[in-house]
Amino acid sequence: MTTHFFDMQYALRILPELLRASVHTIGITLAGFAIALVLGLMLAIMRRSETRFIAKPTAFFIEFIRSTPLLIQVYMLFYVAPLYGITMSALTAGTLGIAVHYACYVSEVYRAGLNGVARGQWEAACALSLSPWRTYSGIILPQAIRPILPALGNYFVAMFKDTPVLSAITVVELMQQAKNIGSETFRFLEPITLAGLFFLLISVTCASCLRQLEHRVRLP
Repeated sequence: MTTHFFDMQYALRILPELLRASVHTIGITLAGFAIALVLGLMLAIMRRSETRFIAKPTAFFIEFIRSTPLLIQVYMLFYVAPLYGITMSALTAGTLGIAVHYACYVSEVYRAGLNGVARGQWEAACALSLSPWRTYSGIILPQAIRPILPALGNYFVAMFKDTPVLSAITVVELMQQAKNIGSETFRFLEPITLAGLFFLLISVTCASCLRQLEHRVRLP
């Protein structure tokens, strides 16, 4: 009896299923990161507020989320929240959970960028009586975003690699699909290897695109 270490024909046969799962995983990452970018900016601005009743609870929320595992957070959203009348699908709970988790990390990156803007820029906006919206959108954020792009890119790639955590609440992403295929045929080498290669290829591609973006927006 001959045992194949890696069955290429079997790998090619399961490739389409893993490709579909990888597209699903990329969709979760894009949606989750879009939410994280917006929510993270809101949290950063709220944490910088001079009103203690806004700044203190926001700081506590950020530290609480950052200090607890993502797995526990998605479990709470999917399994515990329905006990209190909040029911959502596994995909919604997973995307929301990973988005909020990374929004708290992104908020600290934003906060570092905002703190890096020269104080004179804030004072000039105040002297011109600009609204908070115009101050942030027209003066502060364009200066704060450029230096923090590498950190934001790192969190995007990290979020993509953390999507397998969502399989714990039955979200069928790339890694879960690989495990499902392996459990059907009792051959785990090929699907797990292909899943790892997909993660590697997509992560490297995203990192390369982010480096090009950094190059395009950097100051002369």
